[in-house]
Amino acid sequence: MGCEQRRGKLDAYVDGELDPAEARTLGEHLRGCAACAADALERVQMKRAVQMAGKRYAASADLRNRITKSFATKPRRHLSPWQILAAPALVLLILSVVTNFYLGRENARRQRVYSELADLHVAALASASPVDVVSTDRHTVKPWFQGKIPFTFNLPELQGSEFTLLGGRVTYFAQTPGAHLIYQMRKHEISVFIFQDRPFEDRREETAGLPSGAAHALSFNEENWTQNGLRYFVIGDVGADDIQALSKLLRDAA
Repeated sequence: MGCEQRRGKLDAYVDGELDPAEARTLGEHLRGCAACAADALERVQMKRAVQMAGKRYAASADLRNRITKSFATKPRRHLSPWQILAAPALVLLILSVVTNFYLGRENARRQRVYSELADLHVAALASASPVDVVSTDRHTVKPWFQGKIPFTFNLPELQGSEFTLLGGRVTYFAQTPGAHLIYQMRKHEISVFIFQDRPFEDRREETAGLPSGAAHALSFNEENWTQNGLRYFVIGDVGADDIQALSKLLRDAA
C-alpha cells in the first residue's frame, strides 16, 4: 500500500475509527515516513483546534439567578384531580429522561478525556522529536522534569521486562502541566501521562471523579488510576494485558 492510500485513512486513524490491526499497521508506517507523520500531526492539530473552538457556552451565575427568580415569582395554580393523578407518571418520566441524560453525559465526558489523551499520544509519535529528553535511564529522565512540572514521581526498573524507556517531555492537558513518558514494546510505543490528581481549571466537569480502571480509547487500550496524589494514564496500541503489565510496574515504583 502506497503513501497516498495510507493518507486516505489518516482521518479515520486520528478519530479512532480504524480497527486495531489497521491502526497498528498505519502507526508503524507513520514512525518510518516523515511525510505521512507530518500529515497525521496536522490533522491532530486541526482536530484539537476545532474542539477548543466548539466548547459549549456556560451560562453565567447572574443569568441562572434571574431564571430561578422568574420561576419563583410566578403565581401558583390549583391543580385539577386529573393533573394530580398524572403527576407521579410525569415524575417517573422526568427521572427516566434525567437518568439517561446523566449516563450519556458521563460516558461522553470520559470519551472526551480519553480522546484528547489519544490525540496527545498520536501527535507526539507523529512529531519529528517525540521526546525532549532522550534516555533509557530512569535516573536521567526523572531529574529532567524537576522545575518543569509542580510535582515529582518515581519510574520503575525495567530490567527483565519487555519495556524500554525512550524518554519524556512536558505536556499540557486543560492548561495543566504534566509528564509525558514514552515506552517501547516490540516496536510499539506506549504513552504514560502523569498529572496532579485534582480538577483541572477549565475541565472540572470532565475530570473530577473520572473512574479508574481499564478502558478502550478509540484505537488504543488505556488504563488510569490515582496514587500518591497523582493521576496516571497509560495508553497505546498494544494489548490490554501489556498496558496492565506496564501499569503494574508504575504502581509498584510509586
